[in-house]
Amino acid sequence: MFQDRARVQEALNAGFHGRSVLVAGDLILDRYIWGEVTRISPEAPVPVVKVGRETARCGGAAHVAVNLANLGLQTRLCGWVGADADGEALKTMLHQTGIDIEAVHALTDRPTIVKTRILGGRQQMLRLDREQTDPVSEEIWSTFAGHVLDQLQREPRPDAVILSDYGKGTLTEQVCQAIIWAARTLEVPVLVDPKGMNYDKYRGATTLTPNRRELAEAIPMHPGKLDPLLVAGEQLRARIQADFLAVTLSELGIALVEGDQPPVRIPAMAREVFDVSGAGDAVIAVLAAALTAGLSRLDALHLANLAAGVVVGKVGTSPIHRDELLAAFHSQEVLTQADKICRLDVALTRIESWRQKGERLVFTNGCFDLLHAGHVTYLEKARALGNRLIVGLNTDRSVSALKGPSRPVIHQEDRARVLAALASVDLILLFDEETPLTLIRAVRPEILAKGADYTEEQVVGGREVKAWGGQVALIPLEPGRSSSNILNHIQTTQGAS
Repeated sequence: MFQDRARVQEALNAGFHGRSVLVAGDLILDRYIWGEVTRISPEAPVPVVKVGRETARCGGAAHVAVNLANLGLQTRLCGWVGADADGEALKTMLHQTGIDIEAVHALTDRPTIVKTRILGGRQQMLRLDREQTDPVSEEIWSTFAGHVLDQLQREPRPDAVILSDYGKGTLTEQVCQAIIWAARTLEVPVLVDPKGMNYDKYRGATTLTPNRRELAEAIPMHPGKLDPLLVAGEQLRARIQADFLAVTLSELGIALVEGDQPPVRIPAMAREVFDVSGAGDAVIAVLAAALTAGLSRLDALHLANLAAGVVVGKVGTSPIHRDELLAAFHSQEVLTQADKICRLDVALTRIESWRQKGERLVFTNGCFDLLHAGHVTYLEKARALGNRLIVGLNTDRSVSALKGPSRPVIHQEDRARVLAALASVDLILLFDEETPLTLIRAVRPEILAKGADYTEEQVVGGREVKAWGGQVALIPLEPGRSSSNILNHIQTTQGAS
């Protein structure tokens, strides 16, 4: 869930207007040969792909830049290509996207890096790489670092720098350190998509965005057990003096590792995965864009997570567009509301994460049949007593036992869904018992809220909450507003007619 949805919405609507990012790293041309497989070759046990079309897209650091430009940011790119037709094709695509390529230079001693993927339908059959990754001369990397530093000083200065390292020889340790410390002097954040086992080359960066396997290789340790991996990741973060790590976890989402609190995991949002290539580029681009707009780290990562969920549903290296991210943001709002309604075991996991952040929990309960203004005001007042409001909701059977066979008027699923739409409500737990005492004992709220038509002695669970150091809060009710009054009014009106 976003901490400040309004601010996220504002940033997306504005297209991150006026923000700029400098990207430096390995530039790659991604080529695709699309076709269909209908038979096996008689020459060898391999599929025969009947070619239908061929396309080309920006890859590597160039793809990061395209993501940023599509989000609406002013984007500058630093890197090199070969002095060949592929290099010209890549520069043309970048220019057409509106990216500043003044610092993209052609080298005569090595070709443009090209990855060619052959697809049969939606399935990648083979990838062909053309590259030369042996170390460049000191003169070349020194010149490259100089170009980046010039761009860093150029007005208007960038709001962030991204180092997109694909391990192709562009971002040496000397280059990374020169860029990172120059940016730190100017108080410009540096985000790194790392590669390889030497993370000391990124020392002093604001954040790194490794995936699970990359982090495990850099530590090094086996990637199988996630919790120990993230603990070790925190030790790595501290050693290289990064502010935080954003660890991408594929189908498990993203984890925020920032030292002063336990890692926070954000679940994945993808509905169907076709191709993970380019997802990391979208993550670091959206993370950078969000941070330049002043969003919190957690909200920035939520937004980056949504972007990853969009791009893995595409085939091939495909960037995120602002309208796609906006649509995912609005869809996630609906999903978030529905997710407020959950089983107790799921709820306890969320409650534990809230407690780890020092948040105070408020619990209240009721039937909430025919939700009205009195209910809404009451819930807002209850939420204001702490940081999270948990609502225990009577099931249909429980309501009938309390109020008679004609109630409830609204079934439990609909009552829960309407409550979930309220910003004041964070969690909804259905209970079938006569009282919510079992829920209260499981949740252990700091504050137990009830209407002021009760006394403290009458509030179920009050004695238990006080025993563990909590308190009971009695909230004044809106006079004349109740579901029973509404029903009586409807029956009276119908009788008069």
